[in-house]
Amino acid sequence: MASMLTNAFLVDEALLVARLALGLCFVIHALGKLGLVGPGNMQGFTAWLAGMGVPFPALQARMAMLTELIGGTMIALGFGARVGFALVGLTMIVAASIGHKGGGYLITNNPPGNEYALNLAILCAVFFLLGPGAYSLDAYLF
Repeated sequence: MASMLTNAFLVDEALLVARLALGLCFVIHALGKLGLVGPGNMQGFTAWLAGMGVPFPALQARMAMLTELIGGTMIALGFGARVGFALVGLTMIVAASIGHKGGGYLITNNPPGNEYALNLAILCAVFFLLGPGAYSLDAYLF
């Protein structure tokens, strides 16, 4: 019965919707670090990293922002999508293990746990394995 309800068309549509949502999520987070969306900015993000003892916090902050911006765009477009998923997935592993260290799992903890970053990393791993689907520039071009 389940095979009658799921077919390749629906799987590719689901991959498209989820890939767009995830890619745009990363782009919006990058724009937040640039001070274009929400209350944050690069100065605040850099200070937060410095407060945790992250080496070269200004460089690390810009690298994280660029990874989210470029990787998120690659994901949303489905262009070099696996590279994009690898880049932002690794960034989320760093965020989960360093940025949310000592917060446990739940994001509602004080300090916030690694729930959000860890789940984003897991989604990136799933998409890395599945690929971007038929509705992507990767599928169209390659």
